[in-house]
Amino acid sequence: LDNMKMVSIWFATLLAVFLSYRANATYNGIGLKPPMGWNGVYHFFCRPGTNENVIRGTVDALISTGLSKVGYEYVNIDDCWGEKHRDAQGNLLAKAKTFPSGIKALADYVHSKGLKLGIYADAGSQTCSTRMQGSIGHEEQDAITFASWGIDYLKYYSCYIPEFRPRERFQKMSEALRKTGRPIFFSTGIWYDEQDYINAGPKIANSWRTTSDDFQDKFEYMVQVADQNDHFAPYAGPARGWNDPDVLLVGNGLMTTEEYRSQFSIWALMKAPLLITSDIRNASKETLEILGNNEVIDVNQDSLGVQGKKVSKQGDLEVWAGPLSNKRVTVVLWNRSNSTASITAKWEDIGLSSKAGVQARDLWAHSYLPTTLQGSLSSSVDSHACK
Repeated sequence: LDNMKMVSIWFATLLAVFLSYRANATYNGIGLKPPMGWNGVYHFFCRPGTNENVIRGTVDALISTGLSKVGYEYVNIDDCWGEKHRDAQGNLLAKAKTFPSGIKALADYVHSKGLKLGIYADAGSQTCSTRMQGSIGHEEQDAITFASWGIDYLKYYSCYIPEFRPRERFQKMSEALRKTGRPIFFSTGIWYDEQDYINAGPKIANSWRTTSDDFQDKFEYMVQVADQNDHFAPYAGPARGWNDPDVLLVGNGLMTTEEYRSQFSIWALMKAPLLITSDIRNASKETLEILGNNEVIDVNQDSLGVQGKKVSKQGDLEVWAGPLSNKRVTVVLWNRSNSTASITAKWEDIGLSSKAGVQARDLWAHSYLPTTLQGSLSSSVDSHACK
C-alpha cells in the first residue's frame, strides 16, 4: 500500500479501488480546477467600499500576505460597479465616482501584479441590486466590452429575467463570450431545473450556483448551504464545471475560528470555488492561517476533481469523504452538535477495503498520525469543529 497525505484528518491513505476521472476539456478550455480568488460581495456589497482603491488594495494584500502564492488569483468586482444607465451607444459604463480610472486601467493594474480581474453582470433587465442595467439584449455588446477591458472572470446572475428562463439567457452570454476569443471564466447563477445542471451547465459555463443568495455569516446557514451543494456532487468535475455553494465567509467575524475552519475544510473537499469575501487588507493571523493552508488547498485543486460527499452521519456527527489522485482519499470528521463528541469513519464508508492499513495525515496539524490505522478512524471533535 502506498502512503498518502490527506486532510484534516481529512486524511491520507490509499484507495484499494478509486474512482477514475479523466479531464478532457471544459466548454471553453479553461477552469479545469475550481477557481480561487476574492469577491467582496458579502463584506462590501454595494457599499462605498465597492471602489477601485479597495480592489487595488486587495490585490496588494493578496500578494503581501502570500495568498496569491497558494493559488488565489482572481479579484472580482461585484454588483454596483457601474452607472445606472448605459451610454448613448448602449455600452455599460464604470461608475465615475467609485471607478474614476475605468475598468480597463484597473485590469491593467491587476494584470501587472500577475493576477486576474473579474466582474459582475446580470442576465435580466437589471442587476440584483437594481442599481445597474442587465445584459438582456446586449449580450454580444457587453461581452465585447468585458473582453476589451481585459476581464478574466464573469459572474453572471439571473435577476429580473422575463419569463424566468436562465438557461436561455446564460447560453446567450456564453456564446457571446466565446465569440470574443478571450478566455473568460464564466460563472452563472442558479439553474433551478436540475436537468440543466446535468446537461446544459457543462456546455455553457465553468461553474454555477447551487444555493440561494440568502447566505449569512452564521454556522446554521453554512451547514444548510453545504447540505444543498452536496446534492449536486455527481454533476461536477474537471471536464464539466464546478458546483458553487457561494463564497468563503472566513474572516468576517460572526463565526468562531473552528466554524470558519469547518467551512474551509468542507468547501475544499466539495471542490467548490474558493472565493474569499472578507477584507483581507485587515485579515487576522487566524484568518490567514485558515485561508492559506496549502495542504487543504491541494485537496480542492487535486487533478482528479471529484467532489467529496457526506458518506455517513449519526445525528449531528458526520463523515464526509472523497477520492483524490494517486489512489488517495480525503476525510472530514464534522461535529455539528453543541458539545464535544467522538466521530468514527469506517473504511467501507469511505471506499477502502476493511482490511486496508492506512497511514493518515492531519492537514490542519500538518503531521502524520503516529500509528497505522486498521478498519476505521476515530477522533474526539469539538463542537462545530472538524478534523
